[in-house]
Amino acid sequence: MPMTIESDPSYPAHWEADVVLRDGGTARIRPITTEDAGRLVSFYEQVSDESKYYRFFAPYPRLSDRDVHRFTHHDYVDRVGLAATIGEEFIGTVRYDRIGPDGRPASAPADEAEVAFLVQDAHQGRGVASALLEHIGAVARERGIRRFAAEVLPANTKMIKVFTDVGYQQKRSFEDGSVHLTLDLEPTAESLAVQRAREQRAEARSVQRLLAPGSVAVVGVSRSGAGVGAAALRNLRDSGFHGHLYAVNEAVTRDLLDGVRAYRTVEDIGAPVDLAVIAVPADRVPGAVAACGEHGVQGLVVLSAGYGDSGPAGLARQRELLRQVRSYGMRLIGPNAYGVINTAPEVELNASLTPAPMPVRGRTGLFTQSGAIGIALLSALLRRGEGLSSFVSAGNRADVSGNDILQYWYEDEATDVALMYLETLGNPRKFTRLARRTAAVKPVVVAKGGRHTPAGHVVPGTRLSEDTVSALLRQAGVIRVDTVTELVDVGLLLASQPLPAGPRIAILGNSESLGVLTYDACLAQGLRPLPPLDLTTAASPEDFRTALAAALASDDCDAVIVTAIPWVSEHALADDLADALREAVAEAPGKPVAVVHVELAELVRALSATRGPADRPPTRPGTDAAGIPASLTSTGTGTPDPDRIPSYPAAERAVKAVAEAVRYGQWRRALADAGQVPAYEDIDEAGAAAQLAGLLADVDDGAVLTLADWDARELLARYGIRVLPTLPAPSPDAAVRAAAVLGYPVALKTTAPHLRHRADLGGVRLDLTNEAELRRSYEELTDALGKPAELQPVVQPMVPRGVDTVVRSVIDPAAGAVLSFGLAGVASELLGDTAHRLVPATDADAAALIRSIRAAPLLFGWRGSDPVDTPALEETLLRLSRLVDDHPEVIGVTLEPVVVAVEGVSALSATVRVAHPPARGDLGPRTLPSY
Repeated sequence: MPMTIESDPSYPAHWEADVVLRDGGTARIRPITTEDAGRLVSFYEQVSDESKYYRFFAPYPRLSDRDVHRFTHHDYVDRVGLAATIGEEFIGTVRYDRIGPDGRPASAPADEAEVAFLVQDAHQGRGVASALLEHIGAVARERGIRRFAAEVLPANTKMIKVFTDVGYQQKRSFEDGSVHLTLDLEPTAESLAVQRAREQRAEARSVQRLLAPGSVAVVGVSRSGAGVGAAALRNLRDSGFHGHLYAVNEAVTRDLLDGVRAYRTVEDIGAPVDLAVIAVPADRVPGAVAACGEHGVQGLVVLSAGYGDSGPAGLARQRELLRQVRSYGMRLIGPNAYGVINTAPEVELNASLTPAPMPVRGRTGLFTQSGAIGIALLSALLRRGEGLSSFVSAGNRADVSGNDILQYWYEDEATDVALMYLETLGNPRKFTRLARRTAAVKPVVVAKGGRHTPAGHVVPGTRLSEDTVSALLRQAGVIRVDTVTELVDVGLLLASQPLPAGPRIAILGNSESLGVLTYDACLAQGLRPLPPLDLTTAASPEDFRTALAAALASDDCDAVIVTAIPWVSEHALADDLADALREAVAEAPGKPVAVVHVELAELVRALSATRGPADRPPTRPGTDAAGIPASLTSTGTGTPDPDRIPSYPAAERAVKAVAEAVRYGQWRRALADAGQVPAYEDIDEAGAAAQLAGLLADVDDGAVLTLADWDARELLARYGIRVLPTLPAPSPDAAVRAAAVLGYPVALKTTAPHLRHRADLGGVRLDLTNEAELRRSYEELTDALGKPAELQPVVQPMVPRGVDTVVRSVIDPAAGAVLSFGLAGVASELLGDTAHRLVPATDADAAALIRSIRAAPLLFGWRGSDPVDTPALEETLLRLSRLVDDHPEVIGVTLEPVVVAVEGVSALSATVRVAHPPARGDLGPRTLPSY
């Protein structure tokens, strides 16, 4: 028996994972080793007699030495044990033993195993067993086990529910006084849905615990009242936080600091603490974290800097901080965080560096990674009268990320619009998955800053370009904007206005020139503006009301943009105009309205007038130094004011906001027909799996194999993708023999790397109908471009002419499988005219993919040419999507060119790269990222 300790090379370190449990706390799942004997005995002693009886079907008060040896010695193939831990303590265990058809211990190729769990009573109900089942199932699949068998006493209803709720295909019977369960471990749509629903509930709950604590301690409050800790304490106090608030300073000599009960250590607080805000120097943070963990604190906001933002040493310190925090089952916002805000009236939490007054209650959630950008966004929203539901500035984002916040906002009834400033995506595939689900019920607006990873943000590498990331975000329904100004502009419109039903925009106002500018901006954004209605500079507020009401009542438009320039008596008419616009909207609601103003500060004031309860001070109105206007503010009651109309100082900004709302509305409506992944009956999935297994048999882990042409053609053919046969032509005589095999007419072309797919360099000769033409072309090629050994000529049969395209799929380390499409040729490459979709693609995805490139008209009869066979092209895309989705060993495929003719498509060449798949794929168990 080999040693199974963590330092042993055979120890499967990739099975280690941090998970979020049902109640929002965390635990670590790892393989059990020979060093765990003492922990196992201690764990078993804390389990109740009833739980022991359920596990062993008999009274079993203690583990024998033989039991301890058996449960801590594994080969990690036929016998595997996993433990869920918090700190050094086991809170749950699971193991499997491979068995044969007779139920006795066995080795591969036996593909069934017995599985059994035991969870400490104090941690039952937290989802420990469900998490362990996900992870032991992934381990079993990795080791070639396809089924689990379990015997459960009928009275053990909790464990029966763990098995029956997991979503696997299963059989259930009652034998010899116990329930016999057999689970097929192949992931199903139901098991994946169950897993992701559990992930969402757990991660949302973990964020909810951070945003709605019953008690908060600020660690690092100076006695002088200066510094970050003292500022955070004042902001918590002045926000009217409804829970218990404590100050911690190891040198405190009095009972109160800034009017808040003070203690020397967290341990001295004689009451539970849900959230700790840590504001001590980085070298003292570990001690503060340990004190919080020992006291049972649920989450931390670490304001302290000096981590990943300060170089390699700080990055190592950040990783150790995360390890320490998770060892206590806590979640972490930060380090180098700006803080969190929750405006819920029953909470009113301002655990941030934002001074009073705290943002008013609103329906917009805001997440940033940068503290400086967070300050700017909060200020802009405040100036424009917009309230917030919640705010999180995660700093270096070592733990809690935008993905966690999306999980929370998805089910948060107080948030109608999600605004996010992201410097890195971390895991684009998970982000797009979560964003797609969230965007289906509420808008998600993202400004992504920087094309490079900032200091402190350690994320999995990605090969995707910014354009590709943008395309994937758009596919997920995310509204991608370029600047924080656009983030606020778009957010204000979506928070206050209904979605437009289409792109038709009515424009009206008292300036013909401003109307024309707005019209041009609409065209630039791809909208369909109606001719502007000029009310003339003599227009009264009543004229505006009449015109706006008519436009809103018309069936000819989907949104209205109102333009306004100053009157001579601006001050007297501003309030009247604001009221007139509100009255018109009230008469015909249901369409979005935006206002473009030029130097109308009094109109801005009127539009931003607070309409909340009289006993609440109004939101500060006005504009900033750059002239940014306010919008109509919220009522301050948690319900949007139906009269709110956003205003903008430039036509381009208003039109951009409306255009994003139009595109988002179109995406929402398209969800009703999201399409499906076709099931082609002629696909040979098993044959492809066997072929890949054979090809990779002698390939080392981590190595990449580029398939030979015949292997690539065979693999693609199993999925119905036919690649044209290609025969080498190292000499004129070999070319003639190849043509005889293939049949005339043929094509002769070079395949040297510097000439491949470069017909413009003269390396291709087409429509060669006889031997004489072939020999003459061969001579011309070699005379012009070099010797045959350099050119590597090949012969192919001719195919019908059409449009040359390129179809690709690549596995990105962070985003997973991505399907790409574009036209072949230098022009498309230079212009970056390529579209992308995540795999697996649906039939609707494939149709949209080929239509989303700028050169798409060439496929549909541009300038009188014949339209080509786009349904056949879509089928090729879908078959390739199925191949890479079914077989993670396929890490890259390029079909270039794919000639799309009037009837049919022809792939002239293919490059396929394969490698051993990662141990954990997209269908693997829930895990928290480790940075």
